[in-house]
Amino acid sequence: MRYAVLVTGPAGAGKSTFCASLITHAQTVGRQVHLVNLDPAADKFEYEPTIDIRDLINLEDVMEELEFGPNGGLIYCFEYLLNNLDWLEDELGSYEDDYLIIDCPGQIELYTHIPLLPKLAGYLQTNLNFRTSAVYLIDSQFMQDKSKFFAGVMSAMSCMLALGISMVCLMSKMDLVKDKQGRTKREVGRYLDPDPSLLLDDPGSSTNSKFNDLNRAVVSLIEDQNIVSFLPLDVTSEDSVNTVLSHIDNMMQYGEDEEPKVPKDMDEGDFGDD
Repeated sequence: MRYAVLVTGPAGAGKSTFCASLITHAQTVGRQVHLVNLDPAADKFEYEPTIDIRDLINLEDVMEELEFGPNGGLIYCFEYLLNNLDWLEDELGSYEDDYLIIDCPGQIELYTHIPLLPKLAGYLQTNLNFRTSAVYLIDSQFMQDKSKFFAGVMSAMSCMLALGISMVCLMSKMDLVKDKQGRTKREVGRYLDPDPSLLLDDPGSSTNSKFNDLNRAVVSLIEDQNIVSFLPLDVTSEDSVNTVLSHIDNMMQYGEDEEPKVPKDMDEGDFGDD
């Protein structure tokens, strides 16, 4: 069985850093994973990608030759990928019983406005027989602005519904929201399991009637769906990264189809009949 994890979220959320931490942890515990880069604008990696979209198409070349802006160029690159999926199939053909970490671009319109990533996720599952899941990261600094935080919650919800695959949401950079003693601040819990009443606590809701009505509509939507909650992610903590990896494994039922391995000493006949 083959496994693929799409790492998604807005620009600056820490996706590439998370990918590197996940690979480091997996190697520490003796697991082999591979990095797949699907960001045609990426230029720096802690681990060299095993498969790289830039070998197929490069954003800088698209912008120069077609005179596109960054967003238009990125959409063009992904459309080009989807029109050349035989390239991706060839690149993935040699990976059997492998675990792929797929670093995706930070432009959320790729899965909220234009169904490019959902098409790719469907192709991986249906055509290439990958068990596919996703993670969605938002920056813990969003918690400093309630409106921005709930915009992040809504984008996570949109991504989850658009991709149509199992997904875990992560609150990244949690090492930045600890007090001087290194403890996570008490109010963080209301954000990890989003408490919609936080929006109604906003001072602006009592002074601006239209803003108040909008907040109440958002609160109602989040409460009705009730599908988004966050795992805290601190990439400086081995335990935190391990917890996230365990959740991803559980989503994809990792390893459940593997055949039991016979210990080497038993296989060599060291335990003969008495």
